[in-house]
Amino acid sequence: MSRMQAPVILLKEGTDSSQGVPQIISNINACQAIADAVRTTLGPRGMDKLMVDDQGRCVISNDGATILKTLDIVHPAAKTLVDIAKSQDAEVGDGTTSVTLIAGELLKEMKPFIEDGVHPQIIIRAVRKAASLAVEKIKNIAVPIKKGNPKEMKELLLKCASTALSSKLVAASKDFFAAMVVDAVMMLDDLLPLNMIGIKKVTGGALEDSVLVAGVAFKKTFSYAGFEMQPKTYTKPKIAMLNIELELKAERENAEVRVDNVEEYQSIVDAEWKILYDKLDKIHHSGAKVVLSKLPIGDVATQYFADRDMFCAGRVPEEDLRRTMKACGGSIQTTSQSLTPDVLGTCETFEEVQLGGERFNMFKGCPQAKTCTIILRGGAEQFMEETERSLHDAIMIVRRAIKNDSVVAGGGAVETELSYHLREHSHTIAGKEQLLISAYAKALEVIPRQLCDNAGFDATNILNKLRQRHAQAGGRWFGVNILKEDISDNLEDCVWEPAVVKINALTAASEATCLILSVDETIKNPRSGQGDQPGAGRGRGRPM
Repeated sequence: MSRMQAPVILLKEGTDSSQGVPQIISNINACQAIADAVRTTLGPRGMDKLMVDDQGRCVISNDGATILKTLDIVHPAAKTLVDIAKSQDAEVGDGTTSVTLIAGELLKEMKPFIEDGVHPQIIIRAVRKAASLAVEKIKNIAVPIKKGNPKEMKELLLKCASTALSSKLVAASKDFFAAMVVDAVMMLDDLLPLNMIGIKKVTGGALEDSVLVAGVAFKKTFSYAGFEMQPKTYTKPKIAMLNIELELKAERENAEVRVDNVEEYQSIVDAEWKILYDKLDKIHHSGAKVVLSKLPIGDVATQYFADRDMFCAGRVPEEDLRRTMKACGGSIQTTSQSLTPDVLGTCETFEEVQLGGERFNMFKGCPQAKTCTIILRGGAEQFMEETERSLHDAIMIVRRAIKNDSVVAGGGAVETELSYHLREHSHTIAGKEQLLISAYAKALEVIPRQLCDNAGFDATNILNKLRQRHAQAGGRWFGVNILKEDISDNLEDCVWEPAVVKINALTAASEATCLILSVDETIKNPRSGQGDQPGAGRGRGRPM
């Protein structure tokens, strides 16, 4: 008799490994659970989610990326959907819920094929082909923007911003905020740097009390006695930006100075004062009227500046100091030795104003960089945080619309058109690909269907109308009309989105689908200490 072959042990004890078709199905189910988590937040009638973290902090949002970031997802395959939502947020700013839904629906449509034994690589090839056909179709039908006419351009940007804001918590004030966002982006230079738009939140007041400041604004910093005596408005002041402490410091605990008599001690104290006054004199003689420092400015320095009609602010956040430097010119100095005119910034007007319960320092008419600050007002803190996230999405959309000069109609119009195009194309292909591309086409209909479901409409009825209209000539831009509970031409109704948002969403969703379908085995290593002796230690009948 041949001896039994001993089993080969490759992996550490306690390692969890699963493979084959059941593993792919399990991954698909996990991704569908993620898509279901954000499904109801899509569109103008989408609901919001309230999430509470382990510290009891509440986040109210209907932004797909924010929800998925806040949820602590541990399933390795489901994390892929979180990553594509994050990448969509970073790349184009909007469409994060759409990209998650499309990826979830693609996987759902491909699941029966996997169960029927179709090889994943055949499905992946078909998905890639369908995605490239869809992207090509978007590029062909997208409406180019006329950049020659600034008025037309601004109208178009307002419509893109309104569409982005219509599905947010601030949808009731979307016209007000769309105008604010477009004005803010128009103030920037050609590169449209996002960090040149500052968003500050002040509790209290109504949403409509929010203001756009053409310049830099930041909250008044902690101040000492003597601050109230300083002037609060200047015209064309010189601005010194420093990274030095202007206060007498208590000696460090481990410092030791040995003195023999009182005179020596006094000379040490005098030297400290002299160093401080030397710094202050140099700043005063430089001609600067506004002194900003990242480090503290003490009570002696505050009084010194007040006596000389100068304004000072210490402990200014680094981000605000950098924006001031970029906007007003000059540079941040780490010493007071060489404060020449070229390192000082300037602006048209500087003033300190009261907004709600806060006081703000405002620099307007900045010559160097074009910058602006949006000051948001509102009641609850969570509401203002969600407003900030909504404005961020709208700002990103406007930036993209300026950089990429073509738009498509929203409201499920472009997805239905792509679905119709892919269905027609699939009839020209023989073999399994025909079924797979047709399944991809069906998956794209999740967007108009979900828009109807979230608004409480009869989705089947409206989708049938959409399919019929898209099959006719001139029905290309027909999508769901939430206000009329019907379908309408969304290009005429000004529901517009930059084409790049849709292209990015389709590409990311298709890539994620291919990635998840190509994984057929998951190997989970045991956590340290669990593999060798599970549960070892005192108790459980073991000797002490």
